[in-house]
Amino acid sequence: MLRCGFACGFAMLGAAAILLGAAAAQAAGTLRVGMQDDPDQLDPALGGSFSGRIVFTAMCDKLVDLTDKLTFAPQLATAWAWSADNRALTLTLREGVTFQDGEKLDAQAVAANLERYRSAPDSNRKAELRPVSAVEVMDPRTVRIVLSQPYAPLVAVLADRAGMMASPKAVAALGKDFSTAPVCSGPFRLTERVAQDRMVLDRYAGYWNSSAIHFDRVVFRPIANTTLRLVNLQSGQLDIIEEMAATDAARVQADPKLRLVSTPGLGYMALTFNLHNGPRADNPVARDARVRAALEATIDRNVINQVVMEGLATVNNQTELPASPYNDKALPVPARDVERARALLKQAGVTNPEFEVMAVNTPRDMQVAEVIQSMAADAGFKIKVTIGETNSNIAAMTRGDYQSHLNVWSGRADPDANLFVYLGGDSFQNWGKYESQPFNDLLAQARAITDPAQRAAAYHKVAEVLDADKPFLVLFNLAWIFGHSEKLQGFQPVPDGLIRVQGLTME
Repeated sequence: MLRCGFACGFAMLGAAAILLGAAAAQAAGTLRVGMQDDPDQLDPALGGSFSGRIVFTAMCDKLVDLTDKLTFAPQLATAWAWSADNRALTLTLREGVTFQDGEKLDAQAVAANLERYRSAPDSNRKAELRPVSAVEVMDPRTVRIVLSQPYAPLVAVLADRAGMMASPKAVAALGKDFSTAPVCSGPFRLTERVAQDRMVLDRYAGYWNSSAIHFDRVVFRPIANTTLRLVNLQSGQLDIIEEMAATDAARVQADPKLRLVSTPGLGYMALTFNLHNGPRADNPVARDARVRAALEATIDRNVINQVVMEGLATVNNQTELPASPYNDKALPVPARDVERARALLKQAGVTNPEFEVMAVNTPRDMQVAEVIQSMAADAGFKIKVTIGETNSNIAAMTRGDYQSHLNVWSGRADPDANLFVYLGGDSFQNWGKYESQPFNDLLAQARAITDPAQRAAAYHKVAEVLDADKPFLVLFNLAWIFGHSEKLQGFQPVPDGLIRVQGLTME
């Protein structure tokens, strides 16, 4: 882990002042949000970053939203209903909604968005909507989504980027440049973006739910260093920060001007492996599941939780929280067993396997990588830890220039998205090119089941395949930790980790 003494800390304070000095005098009605990462493309069809989803929450309303109770609530759609055979979902749209360019949001506009997401060549939503065979406009307020087979995750999909509605007129006018000036149906519209510095969103006066909006502007500032984010919150340069370091929780609690808010998250951290993506997949860990099992046997997840997460995370070896019915209780979190690790390596005929773990340049991710490095060394593993910025790491994984990576998934309410994202055969984020017909077949079967008990049993079979193949090692479920000014009122954390601006006020 990178260390920093008094001189470095002083320099960091100075850097924070340079970064946010221009915002020292808060504009009236401005909410200032400190983020971990700078988003990728601000187009719901193309975006793939968690930070992008945070900005989208203020900019692009969805057909359906997720509540803090993990239930689905109306947003642009006021109601939805399944057909008797579960092969069609009919949505009733909210009246009086317009896009930020004044265009009306109606069934035709919703259909245009869904068609773009499922068929545009560069859309990253195609896999999520693959079961959709047609989108029918029944009347100006009614859309019917027809499926080739029952697809239980569809409502959850519409509660994310595939459910965000953009102005078809703006999409047609801007084409591939839509992300530079996105036009959605949310409360704020992007008016300025400076890479790695800020995104400025101004209030849309025609927003359908304007009574819930109490700011004229939202400014998002990406600050990768968790200490700098906290310093800016403490000094009043920011009003709320997300993805706080667990080690900073006590400092916020001790500050009477700040408030600490946390909630168990749907997301998870997993050590993923490059199994088939280019020449760098040619290494002992990628070639043999027994070597990956040996690596897992060296890991003590409880130690990682205590050392890195201050005990705030939920130790796990599956994507679904331990309390979820989709979590397979027959596959509990394994205890650390170095002797078993050595035996597995001997069985695989591998001595002192060497490989690289790539991590994002945050204290949390770097610490996790280094704890794993230290633990694995006890069984003879030689791990090199490399650090990079989020988007550069994603680019490296996309081209196969990595051996393993500590991926953090923000989580979804439906188990399908938590599994498919990194492991699905045609997922654009299956960077390691995991190829398993049994996994893909079981996932397809589970998607078609709507009975909760039967669906849970199907996902238990999926968990068994992953336990044998070990294409990734889930380490823990995240805890979303926020710090905010005592003056900010109305913040309610949701397990998806997003910051919803509706209802937020400043004293």
